[in-house]
Amino acid sequence: MRLVGEWPYLIGAGDEWNDRFAHRQHQTSACYEDSIFLRDDIVFQMETIWLRKGVALILLSATCAAQNQPKPIQDNSFLVEEAYNQDDHVVQHISQFTRFWLDRSWTYAFTQEWPDLHHPRHQYSYTIAFTDPGTPQNAGARFGDVALNYRYQVVGDTNARIAFAPRFSVLLPTGDSRLARGAGALGIQSALPLSTVITRKLVMHWNAGATFIPGARDVVGDRANAVGCNVGQSTIWILRPMLNFMLENVWSAQRSVVAPHHTEIERALLLNPGMRFGWNHRNGLQIVAGIAFPQGLGPSAGEHGLLLYLSFEHPFGKRN
Repeated sequence: MRLVGEWPYLIGAGDEWNDRFAHRQHQTSACYEDSIFLRDDIVFQMETIWLRKGVALILLSATCAAQNQPKPIQDNSFLVEEAYNQDDHVVQHISQFTRFWLDRSWTYAFTQEWPDLHHPRHQYSYTIAFTDPGTPQNAGARFGDVALNYRYQVVGDTNARIAFAPRFSVLLPTGDSRLARGAGALGIQSALPLSTVITRKLVMHWNAGATFIPGARDVVGDRANAVGCNVGQSTIWILRPMLNFMLENVWSAQRSVVAPHHTEIERALLLNPGMRFGWNHRNGLQIVAGIAFPQGLGPSAGEHGLLLYLSFEHPFGKRN
């Protein structure tokens, strides 16, 4: 047998036999071509499947990485109020100790913040204080006035670039005004905290507020209407999600009773540099500690102090 052209041709065989042989060879070639196409199709399908699996794996890895990112420190300012209400079914317990060296006064305040269980935009909290004014005649730590607070999240939340949450407080005269531990009368207070995310590493908070205590008392029992106002601004540098450096500025003007129906204005200006750091636990607990060193400026020149901060924040109940 020898090859003639493309197909093998048997010399000496009949034309009919060679035609059958050529037809069979043609079928074999067609099957071979079909097998090539089938193999290419299988390879393409396998490549597509592996590509889809690879994309899914990348997306899953990115999602897991995002979920494993630590919850950053946000609602843990010292003297300037941030505009972030508590998340749904998350309660916060805040302790803050402030000591000033010039007037020898110190205050410990405890605040507990609760979200509304049905409407998370509403937040309720209270603040109790133990204080020592530092004066020799009124030395010693005693219970001060209590603040009952309500805040409404008008704009934004902890994930928004801009947040605004006005606060209204009722000041209960639980402290003894004769020992300089309280105002001696029921009062009200309002605050307008605004929070803005400038960049991924920079956040600013802005405050403006007012206080009104009708019929406030001094240490000898004289009465007068006491009013006050305050403004504040803070800049937060987020070095790490759980390590922030802070610079707070607070100015206040408060009228204090000095005689029947007579008050004198007292102004204060503080610059408060500090830092805060925290830990997240698997059960949802976040612990944040902080330290700052308030310094007096202008009307408060010469004053300096120490501020210590500790917060425990954790979920409770069943989230919606």
